[in-house]
Amino acid sequence: MDQVLLGQRVLIKTRNGDVLGVIGCKPPHLATPEERKKLVERKEMFIDVGAKNQEEVESLGIRVGDPIVPYGPFEELAGGKAYLGKGMDDRVGCALLVKILEEIGEDHPNTLFAAATVQEEVGLRGAQTSAYLVKPDVAIVLDVAIAGDIPGVNPEDAQAKLGGGPVICLLDISLIPNLRLRDIFMDTAKEIGISYQVEIMEGGATDAGRIHLHAEGVPSIVIGVATRHIHSPISIMSAEDFENTKNLLLAVLKKLDSQTVASLRPSP
Repeated sequence: MDQVLLGQRVLIKTRNGDVLGVIGCKPPHLATPEERKKLVERKEMFIDVGAKNQEEVESLGIRVGDPIVPYGPFEELAGGKAYLGKGMDDRVGCALLVKILEEIGEDHPNTLFAAATVQEEVGLRGAQTSAYLVKPDVAIVLDVAIAGDIPGVNPEDAQAKLGGGPVICLLDISLIPNLRLRDIFMDTAKEIGISYQVEIMEGGATDAGRIHLHAEGVPSIVIGVATRHIHSPISIMSAEDFENTKNLLLAVLKKLDSQTVASLRPSP
């Protein structure tokens, strides 16, 4: 997906603060006819920060190895019906955690742990260490779901769409969810009048892939919000989907008493 990088504004996170730049490459005017037909590879791109020489670059505090992130301010679209911004995968999950902690109150039977993990995209590493710390009885992993309601995508390859409600993942390359926990989500959605979607993702994984393997095993499930253009600088999601996903999670959490949690595991 190198082509999504070209021409994007980025922030270089230096020890002196953020430095704005743009990803560029050799102008097409200087390219041969053959080169113009090819996609520009990442190794041929560079970040232009407006400096004239190496000394000016160093004076900005830029060092080899500094993190670089897309510059994509959060915006509302369609009169507030949709959200646009960078890193929806997985800022959406973090935002859901914050909302749940704000709204769940004391009327629930759980000890609730909210974990915002690191390095999911490079090996589910934070998931493994967080499970070791928390030792969970149940894990509900919050993520995006790949929205397939865009041109060029076969609906069978990406089943979720914006406005269709929370997405229950039925399969990915690292997890088959606990079926009893899956049924609780589906039944609860029906009880409270929230439409839901299902997803099969054969080309990706989530933190649940590590968490469900912790110790003797943890009943786990992945709940997502349909999001367009993930793994690109800017993504789009539905405001209504976010709200309905939060409400479904709150309703399920209030059901998870000790008896219900015990029922998720097979009888000895």
